[in-house]
Amino acid sequence: MTVHTNRRHILLSGAALATLMLPGCQSMPAFSLTEAIRRLLTVASQNAFALLLQPGGFYDSSVARISLPDRLGGERGTGILSVVLQSRQFRDRLQRQLNRAAEKGAERAAPLVADAVRNLSIEDAASLVRGGPQAATAFLRGKMGPALVESMLPGISEGLRLFDDQVIGQAVRSVTGFDVAALAQDITRKADESVWAAIGLEESAIRADPQKTNDPLLIGVFGLVR
Repeated sequence: MTVHTNRRHILLSGAALATLMLPGCQSMPAFSLTEAIRRLLTVASQNAFALLLQPGGFYDSSVARISLPDRLGGERGTGILSVVLQSRQFRDRLQRQLNRAAEKGAERAAPLVADAVRNLSIEDAASLVRGGPQAATAFLRGKMGPALVESMLPGISEGLRLFDDQVIGQAVRSVTGFDVAALAQDITRKADESVWAAIGLEESAIRADPQKTNDPLLIGVFGLVR
């Protein structure tokens, strides 16, 4: 058993590694590590968006909640001059509405991420398999660049109008030189960070316990890496 285990670790550490067999299934075709990375990103992103697109998905998330813009007092409400923004109840309502708007942006981002994963060009899958807890997420984000920001901005702008029960408008009017367009840009930048944080968290969970996915490829590849 020790000999077999050592051979597996040698294979995984080799820079020229291109394929990997499922343990105990020598009759099965070799799995591409490129496909393993695509599967990892597919499952991680699907899990992340499933959570974010639930009602309250952003607001209830420990990694994705959108904070108030600095112009509206930020998280702590420091430097606020407007009386209305000094109300904790008002600020809570405002933050919930902004997080609801972020969900509209995420609706547009989800299919974009799925398409990007399917068409992803992966130059060194082996290094991503051996990489850190969120290596594949960071790689995908680098490949996509500002695409998510560009895709989410129209949805978030729509969401701000859709969910404005006078709270958002009142908040914006209370700050000189601030408007809904600036608010939408702020929320979009934060939503972009939140989406990638959520995907990265899901990737970390899969790498830590691939058995929970019930996916033979993820179990076979990342089960050996652990």
